Amino acid sequence: MRACSFLPAATQMIYDMNLQGHLHGVTFECSTESRSEKPIVVRCVLEDNNYTSDEIDRIFSSYKAQGKSLYYVEQERLEKASPDVVFTQDVCEVCQIDTVCTASAVSQLPKVPELVALTPKNLKEVFDCAIQIATALGKEEAAYEYLSKLNARIDVVIDTLRKHKAPVRRVSLLEWIQPVYNCGHWIPYQIAFAGGIDMLSNPAGYSIVTDFDKIKRYNPEVLVIAPCGFETERAREELFLLEKQQGWDELQAVQNKQVYLADFDMFTQPSASTLVNGIEVLAALFHPEIFEIPAHLKHKAVNIYESVLV
Repeated sequence: MRACSFLPAATQMIYDMNLQGHLHGVTFECSTESRSEKPIVVRCVLEDNNYTSDEIDRIFSSYKAQGKSLYYVEQERLEKASPDVVFTQDVCEVCQIDTVCTASAVSQLPKVPELVALTPKNLKEVFDCAIQIATALGKEEAAYEYLSKLNARIDVVIDTLRKHKAPVRRVSLLEWIQPVYNCGHWIPYQIAFAGGIDMLSNPAGYSIVTDFDKIKRYNPEVLVIAPCGFETERAREELFLLEKQQGWDELQAVQNKQVYLADFDMFTQPSASTLVNGIEVLAALFHPEIFEIPAHLKHKAVNIYESVLV
């Protein structure tokens, strides 16, 4: 089976399951390793531009109003890849190319491939996507082996929380800064597994614009800022937009210096393995007295009041 992945999460899971031999095309946002080995077949008009949160929001809104997509396909490269299957998504029009655009591109190919749309809404469904991917490639057993290891890591976190009778922390995780978005889909489940609760979140649903007054009234003990598509240093550039909000200094998280920046790919990039990374990191942020961030993930989160998280 020859495959093309039109979303980084699918690419990551294909590599995680050691099935990359089937992969013949990826996106501009896929991992460095995959982009060095596979042709890039999906591009974006925002690529290589350092737009602010507000600018990205306005550009997307303008394109959507015109019925246009931010993404486009390198048609010649896609035809040369000659895929039997193409993995796409319908979860978010901003984050990745959607099924409608994908279907239009593949309809022009001499051999029309099968489209496998991955549309998870919660954490279990993200894990199920690994099975969808492996099955489409004729390697279903690879998914079960992969997921068994990930579930074992989650069990360690849960068992440790129980052993220490850890209190549930009142937290808030933001998916965007300007405008402020709460978190949705699988992220509230990650937070729960890590020993927290986000009462402003939207489990299994879309994140939505959230007035800062709501955050102020909710008054989280821990605040995690993980804008979609941003790594910690990029998010830090726009932190001032939150810091100037009226009531910022009154938040319990701010007063207790428990405000963190975190890499987006542990949350808004729904690869099963990176989401488990997110659970392990969140557990250490919520309960540093019983958890430590794994060494290979220490660079993925930073306390805004410190240069690095230790």
